[in-house]
This record gives sequence, structure tokens and C-alpha cells, in this order.
Amino acid sequence: MVRGRECGSLNDAGGSDVVRAGLSETEMRDRVIRLAFGGDPRRLEEFCTAIREAIPPETAAVLRGSAVTGYRHDDHAPFDADGPGTSDLDLTLVGNEVVGLYTAFWIPGINSRPLSDEDPDICPALVPLRWRLMKMVGRPVNIQGTRDWILFVREHLMGQPYLTLVGRLETA
Repeated sequence: MVRGRECGSLNDAGGSDVVRAGLSETEMRDRVIRLAFGGDPRRLEEFCTAIREAIPPETAAVLRGSAVTGYRHDDHAPFDADGPGTSDLDLTLVGNEVVGLYTAFWIPGINSRPLSDEDPDICPALVPLRWRLMKMVGRPVNIQGTRDWILFVREHLMGQPYLTLVGRLETA
């Protein structure tokens, strides 16, 4: 399911710029760096390193939501419309093992609720990572666990792009 990959880099297969739900990886990465990391690509790399060090093997990490698209899904307000640091980062960890760490789900055993201020105790193993990431970016970071096919549904049926940060998802 998951293979090695650099943080938000172009696809390993020939360096092609993958397009997800109408946005290229280059476009998404540039937007994420500008909006969430103050224009500094090294901060994104540090963020990815922290994730890589904390997640189970064979787990991928993707960023979704307004940091990727530039606007909120529900009302189309721009990222940080309510002031600096007000938009959260939606980190999704993808893999069988990570899903097993959660105790609350939208779809039991398949798609967790996000570890967040609203549900701060649903994945004790990832609480230290969440706090570390929030300290790094100065904004809320929500961490969801899911299976790879959920991302396929989000991308192809719901039109929701995502930027792969750690690992690589099989696309067959």
C-alpha cells in the first residue's frame, strides 16, 4: 500500500506532476508552503519529519482541506479568513495499523473521527504528535486515520484533493 517518498514531492514515477481533483501536486505544495508554513519549504520538511518519526510503518500521511485548496469547503472563505492561525491543518494518516489506534469513527474500523479539540482522547498514541505539530505551525492540527480507498472516494467522487506528505499510496 505505502512506499517511501519525500515530503510533498513529485511522484516517483518519472517525476510527473500528479493531478488530484483538478489540482497539481506542485500547485498544492506551493499553496501549503505559502499558507501554512509562512513561505518556508524547510518548515514543511520539518513537519513531515515529525510525522515520519511518529507514525507506524506502512502508513502514509496526506494533507487535505483549506491548506490544500486555499478555501474552506463549507462556505468558501479563504484560508485564515478569521485571522492568522485560525484555519486548522487536516492531516490524514492512511493505513491499516494507524486506523486501529483510534476509538471513535465515522465508519467503524475504516474512517476515524479526527483527533482534535472536539475529540482529544480518541487516539492517545497520536496526542504527542498532534501537540508537536501544533507547536510547529502555531495553529490547530487535526489528525484522522483512514483506509486508502476512502481517499480514492474523496478525490474521484467528491472532488477533494490531497497532498501526500509521507509515503506513497497505491493508485491501482
